[in-house]
Amino acid sequence: MPNMRYLTETHLQGFERYKYNSIDTSLLSVYVMHPFWNACVKYLPKWLAPNLLTFVGFLMTVVNFLLLAYYDWDFKAANDKSVGNTVPGWVWTVAAINILIYYNLDGMDGKQARRTGTSGPLGELFDHGLDSYSAALIPIYIFSLFGTDDLPPIRMYFVIWNVFLNFYFTHVEKYNTGVMFLPWGYDFTMWGVSLMLFVATILGPEIYRSSFYGITVANVFEVGLIGSGILSSHPIIIRNIYLSYKNKTGKMRPMMEMLRPFFAFLWLFVITLVWSFFSRNNVINLEPRILWILYGTIFSNIACRLIVAQMSDTRCDSFNILMWPLVATVGVCCFPWYEEVLGTDLTAQGERWLVHGLTIFVTLAHWHYGYGVVSEMCDHFKIRCFKIKKTPVNDAAELNEVVEAAKPTEVVEEV
Repeated sequence: MPNMRYLTETHLQGFERYKYNSIDTSLLSVYVMHPFWNACVKYLPKWLAPNLLTFVGFLMTVVNFLLLAYYDWDFKAANDKSVGNTVPGWVWTVAAINILIYYNLDGMDGKQARRTGTSGPLGELFDHGLDSYSAALIPIYIFSLFGTDDLPPIRMYFVIWNVFLNFYFTHVEKYNTGVMFLPWGYDFTMWGVSLMLFVATILGPEIYRSSFYGITVANVFEVGLIGSGILSSHPIIIRNIYLSYKNKTGKMRPMMEMLRPFFAFLWLFVITLVWSFFSRNNVINLEPRILWILYGTIFSNIACRLIVAQMSDTRCDSFNILMWPLVATVGVCCFPWYEEVLGTDLTAQGERWLVHGLTIFVTLAHWHYGYGVVSEMCDHFKIRCFKIKKTPVNDAAELNEVVEAAKPTEVVEEV
């Protein structure tokens, strides 16, 4: 395993030809956030590697997860209305600040790369790869505001999968068009999540347990999150892919190849859905937090492999190798004839051990994949992930790059 290689020579040659194209039409992003990031990045030292900004931002989402996990492991801290949410108020403030740090560092890392003359495929892959992991972590913070009474684990499951779809669909779009159309919803989601967490500090998290004519805040949250993707993201992505075929500006893949990225995604959804509904011990209510990490880690691996394929212009996977142990585990946990065949049934504790063991295995495997891909790219391009080796560009070039970064729609090809 230490000598295992994840990138082929074809991948590496594809990375050499790769050029980043993006279009950002979000008014909040273009007219507010980009000017703000352009101003902030000038205060960063030029020896600071862009990937270090990306990694520190990601660690903020990990800190949030660990904090909420410590105070509300089973998402029941908000259930007792007479007591109120038992998570300390300062935790919500820290979580809100960390989200803003993550969001702003995520917006500044690319500008720091252009400013220091270190832009390249590794930075984009590193950025989007960690973002795919954060896509699983960030929704989990919000669940602690509602509790399992207003937002049962089975509904949490569909909320998380909606977030997965919104993230993944954008990269399917780029896989087929060659252009990253930055979604409007991302900026508003980051500010929205931070605002919700700040409100929990100021007004108390109990406000999120209120209801109006039987409609809870959790209901509004679910409908708003799912509806925003359906209305503001999915139709636009479908249209962009359609136009890339109509105008012959995209990759022009055959129909089945165009849809190929969805195969692994749908396999994971179906397998986890079966486990959620047919577990012998209702595992989704026993260990929801561990399940979300398990599902999120496999999703991140699928997304990372798609990003590698998209950037290297190679064929993406139709099935992810980490789903094989998942299939085996789900088969064991949902097998309906335990007593007839084995003479005993699978206990709740036994299924817990299976969930924990599989999560540890999948997490280590995904970390190994990420470390391996980054190391192989560093070796190939003769660079360091967290250290700048190139000579920084001069101030005039720096100013020009920073100004141009605020106009993403003017520096890319239209589809």
